[in-house]
Amino acid sequence: MNTVLVILTQANLSSLQAHESLSATMVLATFGSEVKVLLQDAALSLLQSDMNFDGLKHAFKIASNMVDSFEFYDLTPILVEAKYQTHPFVVASNQEIEFIDFNTDFIQSFDHVLYW
Repeated sequence: MNTVLVILTQANLSSLQAHESLSATMVLATFGSEVKVLLQDAALSLLQSDMNFDGLKHAFKIASNMVDSFEFYDLTPILVEAKYQTHPFVVASNQEIEFIDFNTDFIQSFDHVLYW
């Protein structure tokens, strides 16, 4: 079975790309790939699931709602770099999170890496 690391960097409410990359990640998981998701930088906002969509304020729907369904796609735990352990979105998250050291050995442990 192929192992795939998906690295997400897009913020929760900033672009349609966050939705597209999350959708593609779920499709990969559905069709037999072992997928791990790493949230970096602005993508940590995807852990904030207590937001409500307001069409007058937000250009795009809330991508974190898709992250809430990761458990149904066997995409948990969500990977987060250890340096973000005290980040407010990480601390307040209800998601299952695994802290990792992001280095060459970690990346090379996967067959494929997708960076969005």
